[in-house]
Amino acid sequence: MTSNVLSLHSLSPGRDLEAYIQTVNAFPVLDAQKERELAERFYYEDDLEAARELVLSHLRFVIHMARSYAGYGLPQGDLIQEGNVGLMKAVKRFNPEVGVRLVSFAVHWIKAEMHEYILRNWRIVKVATTKAQRKLFFNLRSNKKRLGWLSQAEVEDVAKDLGVAPEVVTQMEGRMAAQDMAFDGAMDDDGDDYIAAPAQFLGDEAANPAELVAAEDWADESTKQLYAALDGLDERSKDILRSRWLDENKTTLRELADKYGVSAERVRQLEAGAMKKLRAAMNLATA
Repeated sequence: MTSNVLSLHSLSPGRDLEAYIQTVNAFPVLDAQKERELAERFYYEDDLEAARELVLSHLRFVIHMARSYAGYGLPQGDLIQEGNVGLMKAVKRFNPEVGVRLVSFAVHWIKAEMHEYILRNWRIVKVATTKAQRKLFFNLRSNKKRLGWLSQAEVEDVAKDLGVAPEVVTQMEGRMAAQDMAFDGAMDDDGDDYIAAPAQFLGDEAANPAELVAAEDWADESTKQLYAALDGLDERSKDILRSRWLDENKTTLRELADKYGVSAERVRQLEAGAMKKLRAAMNLATA
């Protein structure tokens, strides 16, 4: 790392976006060999410094992606921040054995976080809740060539391009064009024609004693089922899961590989197999 680069604590795009961009551009771009070396250190040895270097070297890519969403009227700094979360998730899940560069793998995760942020903040009420609606929302935005409502011919063209019915396009366009309306209403209106807002009649479901007791019972029962399922595994599988997930001081794949005299990749396979058996046992217990 170069000495003139600021610390992670100062890497916040919300403080000074231009300064942040200059700082990010100071991090060197990794070549394929260096990237794989860092990815292997994190994947097999849980080396957090390697993960940190992978994240820092790809922050400029997040900035580039955030600029493509500038037309949504949301702060660029917030979009970059969300994209950074996606980048960190990608680094955490990146397998260096797959044979692709990190930037290709991370695109999906970065876009997913940015899309979720946009949909969460576009309106008070979400305009798209299903996977198909989310896809239509972003594609419709990019397919509109001008401001104003689409003509019927344009609706049919967009519907054909996106593989949906024309009425679905019209419905989504209406949602996107709608304005937020106050749900709470005016609290100080004492006129004869005043109608109380629905929000004033809503109860707090979180304070329901029955719901709280049910949630506590569910948590206790889930814990019992987890340990019962663990008892059904062989000793090596139990030790791997406890060392990797349940112990306070987590054990790395490399350490377990040395312990059992196998490769780190073999330990990862054993861990995945044990997790699969564990889920199957717990699903059977709750059936």
